[in-house]
Amino acid sequence: MSVIIGVDPHKATHTAVAIDSSEAELARARVRATRKQAQQLLRWAEPLGKRTWAVESAGGLGYLLSQQLVAAGETVLDVPSTLAARIRVLGSGRSDKNDPNDALSVAVAALRTPALREVVAADHAQVLRLLAKRNIDVGSHRTRVVCRLHNVLMELVPGGIAKELNASDAVAVLERIEPTTPIELAKRDMALEILADVQRLDAQLKQSHRRIRTAVAASQTTVTELFGVGPVLACYLVGFTGDITRFATRDAYAGYNGTAPVERSSGGRVVHRVSQRGNRRLNHALHLAAICQIRQPHSDGRTYFERKLAEGRTKKDAIRSLKRHISNAVYRKLVEDQHRGG
Repeated sequence: MSVIIGVDPHKATHTAVAIDSSEAELARARVRATRKQAQQLLRWAEPLGKRTWAVESAGGLGYLLSQQLVAAGETVLDVPSTLAARIRVLGSGRSDKNDPNDALSVAVAALRTPALREVVAADHAQVLRLLAKRNIDVGSHRTRVVCRLHNVLMELVPGGIAKELNASDAVAVLERIEPTTPIELAKRDMALEILADVQRLDAQLKQSHRRIRTAVAASQTTVTELFGVGPVLACYLVGFTGDITRFATRDAYAGYNGTAPVERSSGGRVVHRVSQRGNRRLNHALHLAAICQIRQPHSDGRTYFERKLAEGRTKKDAIRSLKRHISNAVYRKLVEDQHRGG
């Protein structure tokens, strides 16, 4: 690579700095984040000749610009923000925090760091990731609204609803309430408004699940062949994993999803503990798949879980082992999907 162009993306502007192989700055530019952002950067970079773009957080603020550059046939690398910050702080003369220094640090990080992820055009994994995030957002919002409805019902009915609340149960309870005071009337009206919000969110969740089923079927992933992995969990697993080729081994994948233990050692004492790192949403999806398998006596996961218990492991340790086992199976399926599709 002869020229590296580091880009520090922001909501309103993007700053680019071009360097050569000796880290000497060749040019810099600043463009507004508009529909013409990619064309302006490409015109500016044209005299530089052969080039490679390095965009900080190409999956975050730099996502749109990165995809536009890839669509234009450019080579784009994704530089983690933590790596760029480390280069900026440790690099002599670049410790000041400003956009040009940030862009320069991104370019140096791309120049000196091997095996950075190359940005590719968005595929099914990106679609599933968006659908998974939307499903999580709607579900989390529904949980908050249901808790609020529970709180109001407890002020109207002694004990409220003693089980998991659904819209039909709330309707039946509210129909039996006959307010006798203005405050009771106001609370019932508020409960009816919150109930309408719950019903609206229920409809959104159903629509979200329909879209997920359609998208997962279109992706032709074989992850759904694993016991306990339905369309929603498959959406999470494929979407939050992304490009499986960035994980060289199943161990690297386990480290990313948090199912691999981490070492906590000092001196001659070597200890491995549960990892709290990695993608927690991906870890949660693996946890749900493990619990689903454990609850079914005829599943291979239940047999694996009972074997670990017979070896003297605690229930928590056995669940963690099963999650790692499922992580390996998911990795194998995703690799097979990649080879079949590629």
